[in-house]
Amino acid sequence: MENLVDFGESFGKNIGNIQYALDKLPTGHYNEVTEWLLWRDDMARDTKNRIIETALALFSQSGYLATSMNDIAQQVGLTKAALYKHFSGKQEILDCIVAQMERMDLERAQEYEMPETEPDGFAEAYQHIPVEQIYAYSLAQFRHWTEEEFPARFRRMLTLEQYRDPEMGRLYRDYLAGGPVEYMAAIFRRMADSDAQAMQLALRFYGPMFLLYSVYDESEDRKTVIEALDTHIRTFIEQLEAEKRRRK
Repeated sequence: MENLVDFGESFGKNIGNIQYALDKLPTGHYNEVTEWLLWRDDMARDTKNRIIETALALFSQSGYLATSMNDIAQQVGLTKAALYKHFSGKQEILDCIVAQMERMDLERAQEYEMPETEPDGFAEAYQHIPVEQIYAYSLAQFRHWTEEEFPARFRRMLTLEQYRDPEMGRLYRDYLAGGPVEYMAAIFRRMADSDAQAMQLALRFYGPMFLLYSVYDESEDRKTVIEALDTHIRTFIEQLEAEKRRRK
């Protein structure tokens, strides 16, 4: 690869448009330079991902507002100027972090065949999902926010910054507070007599899960926290099923 890199660098220096570069290739070098350009794009993509993950780690430790672009550059091992070639600033990095969280949310909902975030029609779909599927998805949500490194750091960042920055406060509500409660309330609406009752069901369901995030973070025996959540979800579902049977 070293010779290919040298050739590509000498040919591609200062050329920003890949198609322009390909059009200007000398005869016989199309495949070599195409390979080099693809390799260069892969390296840039890997660097961007490393920047995003490093920035999120810093945001979750020191806070978004307290972390500078220079902090990120030093931690990644880049100059500040090199960092700015990949991102215009912290806001663009944050936008990429949020986009990654959105992709992960969608993938998880699809994996468990759960209704997505549009409320129209998903309550009816939810009622036809097997109870064990509801249980599995709810437990997966908790593990997602606690055991998976990227979302766990995202959660800690939002917890740190929710009162310091309006945008962080909105993200905190959407991902961890009002958003999940409203999602569950919309789901429970077809199982309740009123909006108020549906909201009470949502609070009963999500409240303990929300509390257990903090318990999990501080616990030395996190297995017991998962077991407590498991018991809560199963008990709630059993009570909800019993209530549905009484209504029939």
